[in-house]
Amino acid sequence: MSEQGREPSARKRLAGERARAAARRRRQRALLVVLGAVAVVAVAVVVVVVATSGDGNKPLDDSYKGALAPATRQQDGSVAMAQPGVTAPVLDVWEDFQCPACRAMEKRLGGTMKQLAAEGRVKVVYRPFQLFQQDPLMSNSRRAANAAACMPAGHWVEYHDRLYAEQPPEGEKGFSPPDLIRWAGDLGVTDPSFAACVDGNQKIKAVDQASAQAGKAGVDSTPYLALGGEKVRDEVLGSPDGLKKAVAKAAGGTPAPGGTRSGGTPDGASEAALGRAAGVTASSR
Repeated sequence: MSEQGREPSARKRLAGERARAAARRRRQRALLVVLGAVAVVAVAVVVVVVATSGDGNKPLDDSYKGALAPATRQQDGSVAMAQPGVTAPVLDVWEDFQCPACRAMEKRLGGTMKQLAAEGRVKVVYRPFQLFQQDPLMSNSRRAANAAACMPAGHWVEYHDRLYAEQPPEGEKGFSPPDLIRWAGDLGVTDPSFAACVDGNQKIKAVDQASAQAGKAGVDSTPYLALGGEKVRDEVLGSPDGLKKAVAKAAGGTPAPGGTRSGGTPDGASEAALGRAAGVTASSR
């Protein structure tokens, strides 16, 4: 073969080697990007687990021992807790019984909500919905929300608290129909119609409607509290005193006395941070 013929072949081989080397470099860069992303996700998962699993399934704080304001089922399926004649200010509580951040918020502020409603200072409207979109979280959420929709209003608030007290750990299947029915029986709800409602998922349409309503209301994370139609700030979510002041301001009065958590101890910044951190994570599911 002539020198002229060998030269193009050498150039072709060289070009091919360069192309293959470039392809290898691209694959290596892509692998590094993927591994980096996996590492970030792993760290995020660890942070979320640490933040949300601190207290396991200990009973909820129940510092408020007084009588509850009457609870009534509203036309849209939500449950209002308020003294007769109290129509404002309205505190909307958007929640998912499977959400750890919602449980943390309930531990922190649930007693204060009950107290303020009992004193006639606010109308609390509970709005459970399905937040999670992947199983087993999604099915847990739907079963609990369905059971809550089946529960008569007279026992609803106590059942609401029991569902949070029995919240299954993330990633585990929970809120089984037999348990949901048994917990209702512990409260004196033994009507067979309740069991049939739970077993037959008879209120799932109402759960779907509540979830759609949450989207229309702009609920972008949980826990999500709205006072007078406006999402409350972190400092309100963070402590009973913050909630009392916000309710007093919305009512046009002076802040209620207080400054301790519903458990009777000074508010902890770590628990407030827990609620916020886990809430952001939950909203992305």
